[in-house]
Amino acid sequence: MQYGICNLSIVPLRIEPSDPTELVSQVLYGEIFKVLEQRKSWSKIRLAFDKYEGWIDNKQYLEITEENYKNITSENHRLSLDLIEYVQDDNNNLYTIPLGSSLNGLDILNHTFDGHSINSKNDKSNLIKTAFNYLNAPYLWGGKTPFGIDCSGFTQMVYKLNGYHILRDASQQATQGQALSFIEESEPGDLAFFDNQDGQIVHVGIIMEDNYIIHAHGKVRIDRIDHSGIYNVDKRIHTHKLRVIKKII
Repeated sequence: MQYGICNLSIVPLRIEPSDPTELVSQVLYGEIFKVLEQRKSWSKIRLAFDKYEGWIDNKQYLEITEENYKNITSENHRLSLDLIEYVQDDNNNLYTIPLGSSLNGLDILNHTFDGHSINSKNDKSNLIKTAFNYLNAPYLWGGKTPFGIDCSGFTQMVYKLNGYHILRDASQQATQGQALSFIEESEPGDLAFFDNQDGQIVHVGIIMEDNYIIHAHGKVRIDRIDHSGIYNVDKRIHTHKLRVIKKII
């Protein structure tokens, strides 16, 4: 088994070993993974944090030892807290890194970091404050950063930045936590899931106070939520049908 670490800011994770194929997620700076299959130009990987799989360009990561991999996974996750920051290498070259980058591998990469970071769990009440860091970020299928993010990437990163582990896709996240019967039972930070006409969970957002929800739809935005679903305050229509609300923490 081979192992790797992302040494660049935001690397695409694709559904097939080809640049034009679907972006299924992103690998942020410092994230580590197992290499499941290696070809001439591409590697199929499984991320350590959420076990998500996809293909990454071989030029966009560095191999690490199994010992390095195990040491990093056993540590508390130290994450960057600035919207954008820099790491610096031995030759004083700067690499930009986005909010939520992993800093546990700085020694392995011989990089230094002077920005703000976190490596502990926050109270649930901090989730909405964190979510505001992504407000107005454009929607990007597979995205995980304030420069482009999808609905489940948004919820995953908000939870991750507060020390909590949830899965990558909305349908996966819906398997976690405790289901609530009514919106009135929910607290700020709980997750609301929405389905399509076939009953498949296709969207997720974070419950706020007073029947508001923050979610990624076109951009990260705030709308109303009621028993039917999300009511878009600009279009004045319901855009998503509520399926279930889950208390994760």
